[in-house]
Amino acid sequence: MANSGNKGVTRIIKAAGYSWQGFKSVYKHEEAFRQETVLFIVMAPLGMWLGDTGVERALLLGSLFIVLIVEMLNSALEAAIDRFGPEHHELSARAKDMGSAAVFLSLVNLAVVWLLVLVI
Repeated sequence: MANSGNKGVTRIIKAAGYSWQGFKSVYKHEEAFRQETVLFIVMAPLGMWLGDTGVERALLLGSLFIVLIVEMLNSALEAAIDRFGPEHHELSARAKDMGSAAVFLSLVNLAVVWLLVLVI
């Protein structure tokens, strides 16, 4: 996006609008994000209820947010790569695999945090 000269509150309002468009786009086009959103909706109240301290609640909810954030970044990466065409390219495949691995690690992080906070 080119610098449009917006400053102050106008810039914040426009940035919020772009962010909202991003949320709508990822929710509309990415099944994995929709599934992880359901996971968030179910587990966030549990995290608030099961966490005994503010730190525990922050860890439980933060690990859920990380999954959504990483999924959004992975989806953005895939969309940018797909823009250039459907043909197979080793670097494109590697980048997509790395994005997928990042999502996987965020889910492992979620499981480890919940296990450590609630069980151990």
